Amino acid sequence: MPQHSIPTRRCISQTLLAALSLSALTACGFKLRGSQSYAFSSIAITPHPGGAIAKDLRRALGGAVQVVPPDAPLAQAQVVLNVAQEQRDKVVVGTNASGQVREFQLRLSVQFGLTTPAGKELLPSDRLALQRDFSYNESYALAKETEEALLYRDMQTDIVQQILRRLATVRLNP
Repeated sequence: MPQHSIPTRRCISQTLLAALSLSALTACGFKLRGSQSYAFSSIAITPHPGGAIAKDLRRALGGAVQVVPPDAPLAQAQVVLNVAQEQRDKVVVGTNASGQVREFQLRLSVQFGLTTPAGKELLPSDRLALQRDFSYNESYALAKETEEALLYRDMQTDIVQQILRRLATVRLNP
């Protein structure tokens, strides 16, 4: 008889713990991030073609708002996103005793601002910067090159998501 009560108590305590955890998450205001909604229906992204971040922004915004084609006048867009500067850096941060590189730091930064076609500032010019450290071994040069590309891609995706969240905060005044 005692053997049957132990699994039952364990099952009840696990269920109770799961219910408490779930209620704690909902009580703190946690909710899954949904799709963004924007106060504008069309956007122009300059310069064209721009760097990889500008291209990713065009792709990410394409389903939510109309992205004005590059050959169309800026006046056709409600807002203009200027991705002014996109910079990638790779810096040595660690070497061994014989001077061989053992660690790199990858940096990705972008400067952007949002205006109306007439030039009224909606989001002031801002700079986002990310960095990632990764170890290096010349014996695995090809694998490390692939890792570097993946880290840059991850940082690029993160910056695009941050810009999209900032664009969602913009409110247009009539």
